[in-house]
Amino acid sequence: MLLGFDPGRDKCGVAIMGLDRKLHFQEVVASGEAIAKISELRQLYPIASIIIGNQTTAKQWKDDLSQEFPKLRIISIDERYSSQEARERYWQIHPPRGLQKLMPKGMRVPPRPVDDIVAVILIERYLNRLIS
Repeated sequence: MLLGFDPGRDKCGVAIMGLDRKLHFQEVVASGEAIAKISELRQLYPIASIIIGNQTTAKQWKDDLSQEFPKLRIISIDERYSSQEARERYWQIHPPRGLQKLMPKGMRVPPRPVDDIVAVILIERYLNRLIS
């Protein structure tokens, strides 16, 4: 299992996906609760690696995760444009209704944070890189 981690100052996206690309978990958590959530998830899933985005606060998070989980492999992935991709995917999963349908795609804002979807995208990018 792979744990995707979209690091942030206030909130983080967390996702668990198997090598078969089956999604087992995804959630947006407060940054202060991220380490505890990952510890909890390690009790439930055989996590082999953490796939972490390489932008916002990534270096500090990578250091913190390495100290907290020294046996886990931590792999940085380019997360450029992942937030935009996550917003688009949100609307694919939850098609707009009512007035939202009339708005141009670029102006639609999901009603909740999409950091968990970013975490999924990071895992997918890693898996795609393995195949290439």
